[in-house]
Amino acid sequence: MHSVLTELAGLAYFMLPAWLANMAPPFARFWRGWNRPIHRELLGDHKTVVGFVLALAIGFLAVAAQALVQPSAFWRSPDYWPWLGLAFGLGTAGGDALKSLVKRRLHRPPGAPWIPFDQLDFVAGSLLLAAPFVRLSPWNVIAILAMTFAGDLLVNRLSFHLGIKRSPW
Repeated sequence: MHSVLTELAGLAYFMLPAWLANMAPPFARFWRGWNRPIHRELLGDHKTVVGFVLALAIGFLAVAAQALVQPSAFWRSPDYWPWLGLAFGLGTAGGDALKSLVKRRLHRPPGAPWIPFDQLDFVAGSLLLAAPFVRLSPWNVIAILAMTFAGDLLVNRLSFHLGIKRSPW
């Protein structure tokens, strides 16, 4: 049991940059400067340039901090940290944007729940782009998806009740 918990803690540490990057874009609505939607018709009003850049920056900076403090055991090499940082930031923002594009094409209204895609879009994008730089087993990926799904539901509901997000998903 101890080794399973240790492995899950290691996976959580590994995914922290993607999770933080995913939490960054909702804060863009508090930015008082220029912040326009990336593309209203394709992605909706709430996918903004500042939000996308925030996700990219937070993903990169979180991996940089891990590289300084303690690289994750799942990294292929500590030397890959800049690429992994870009993969987490871009994968998070890109996965979320791609899900929004598909959601619009399926005529799902903005803000409507779309479980499990709303919870797993960013992690799928992150894992896909990070794949060349990490060593993950299929069990690791399943555990990451399960932790992310549960954590995303919890964090989004909390963010909604705190007024950070406009919807609980």
